Formats: sequence, C-alpha cells, structure tokens
Amino acid sequence: MRFSVSSSELLHGLVSVSRVIANKPSSSILENFLFDLKGNALTVTASDGETTLKTVIGIDNVQQEGAFAVPARRLTDYLKEFPDQPLTFYGHDNTMEITWINGESKIPCFNADDYPQLPALGETHDTLEIPAETLLNGINNTIYATAEEELRPVMNGIFFDLSPESSAMVASDAHKLICFEFKDAKVAQQCSFILHKKPAAILKSILPRVEENISIIFDSKNAYFNFGTNMLVCRLIEGKYPQYRSVIPKNDNKLIIGRTDFLNSVRRIAVCSAQASNQIKLKLSLNEVVVSAQDLSFSTSAYERLSCSYEGDEMEIGFKAQFLIEILTNLPYSNVCMELADPCKAVLIVSADETDPDENLRALLMPVMINV
Repeated sequence: MRFSVSSSELLHGLVSVSRVIANKPSSSILENFLFDLKGNALTVTASDGETTLKTVIGIDNVQQEGAFAVPARRLTDYLKEFPDQPLTFYGHDNTMEITWINGESKIPCFNADDYPQLPALGETHDTLEIPAETLLNGINNTIYATAEEELRPVMNGIFFDLSPESSAMVASDAHKLICFEFKDAKVAQQCSFILHKKPAAILKSILPRVEENISIIFDSKNAYFNFGTNMLVCRLIEGKYPQYRSVIPKNDNKLIIGRTDFLNSVRRIAVCSAQASNQIKLKLSLNEVVVSAQDLSFSTSAYERLSCSYEGDEMEIGFKAQFLIEILTNLPYSNVCMELADPCKAVLIVSADETDPDENLRALLMPVMINV
C-alpha cells in the first residue's frame, strides 16, 4: 500500500469514525483503524465488535493498493500535530512509513485479515429510506428516555415501529415514555427494529452534517445505515418491544403552561426535595399550579405559584423531579399541555400549540406516591 493524502483531510476522516472505538476493546485488533485502498478510494473502518463505522476518502495519488490495520489513537494523535500538508503512507512488512517534506515516521501496522468482517444480512430483510433531519429529530427526542436494564435489554434502545402510512420512534425506561411519530419515512411494509443507544448516539453526532436521505437496510439482527460516503453497521437488540400504544392514555383534566417558566420553577423547587426520592408535588386548581417540595430530614422546603390554564378537578400529584425536568428540557415547545386523570395514573405531556401535521411528539410520565 502506497498513497499520498492531505493530513487534514485524513485526520477529518479518522476523527469521524474513531468515536465508535471502545475504551477497552474486546480484542486488541479493535484498537486499530482498517485502511483498505482500492482505486482512488481509501475506506477507513473503525469498530467495537458490535458497531462499525466506515467512511471513504478520495485519494488522488495512489501508487499501490492494499489493506492494513493501523493503531487508531496513535495515528490520530500524531496527525493532530501536523499543519495541513501532503503525507505519503507506505505500508509493508507490518510497518507503516509516513513521510512528509522534511521528515519521516514509522508505526506498526497489522494484517487486515485479522480485522472482523461486517455481518451479512439474512435473505429476509427490509429497507427504510428516511430524511436525515427526521431521523435526527427522532433520536434527539427519544434517546434520553432509554433505559439501562440487564434483565430487559429491549428497553436499552430506540424502537422503530414502521409502516407505509405512519411510523414511530419510541423509548421508555418504565418511568417515562417518549413517542415520536412521523410520516415521511418510506418503507414497503409493516416492520420494526430496536436500535441500541450507542449507535443512536453516534448517529446523533453525525447527522447534523448530513443533508441527503438515509438508507437503512436491516434484518432481525443487524442494520446498515448508508449516507453519503459513510456507513454505520450495528447489531440490533433482539426481542419484542412492549405494546406502547396501549399505555398512552386519553385524560380529561388539562393543564396548559409555558414550558420554560414551568421548567425553571421545577428546577428551583427540586433543590429542596428529599435526596432519596427527588419528589416534587403539583397542586392544581383553577388557573394556578403550586409547585412544592420538602425534605424533612434537613427541615427544608419550598413552593412556588405559577399562573396557568387548568380545566379539571382539583388534585395533588407527585413526580420525580429529575424525570419531569428531562421531559420539559427536551420538548421543543413554547407551551405544554399536561393531560391528567388522577394522582395514580400516567400523565400525557404534549404541545399546547399548533404542531407539524407530519410529526407528533408525546411524552408519558408516571407519577409517584406523595409523601405525607
């Protein structure tokens, strides 16, 4: 393998794929990038064994094709010290020579055959085409609600519930549930998959720079995300996702309030909540909500009155402040509507304003028992 490339262009490609490499890889070969040079295209691959990220860098000066595994951290740190200038790479005999105008360096490299191959898709697989902006919105609006559960791994990812008419991305940790519905995905038939939060987070960091549609090919075990010169391949979470639609309620009591004012109030009052429970209480009455919390162990308490529009029965309902703050922080609305039934049933939080008819975002939050 021998080629020349701009140091800054190569560094940009390496940094874009390096985020997938684990801090403690399961195999030493996964500490490396895979360089595969064919024609005028250098394919750079990084992997943690379950998630693989690839990018293609155009090379104008190719003298010899080939493939080698190159130490990822060492090469990336090395290139960061170069100003933008041409570098020549020559791989041979488990050594990668790097030369530039007034210097030369050698680093070890390894046999490309030792690098893990991409998983093959089964004969039965589905294809989804989705705008990058829609996929990014879905991930942004759901990833924070994923769980960390060993006994129920299906809760540790985002559930893609797809159909030709309307699709949804769903995440839940059993305390809160977020459902993002959209209509601009193209899929031939009803299908679904569960994307683990790590590849979802990687996509979240990449997609803001992507303008074209994302093509996703998936079967029951793996998914291929193709966009531009990049490809992400990941293992899916296997299992059956809970029937989320059946738990989304239709409640009659409605509280409409400014999201930012409500969020800031909850944050202030939560400071005085008990550390163990992190509980706050909402007391709802006509055109007013009182947010309160107390910690009897340290004799601290706080309350704040907020103006609102409330239609329904007077009630007191408790929440874990952290969960309510997470939802209010991530909802992209000026005003929110909380639909309540009673202090023991789930609350639905939606927009109180007009929304995009092609997208619908709903949040479900379970209350907690109020400490007397």
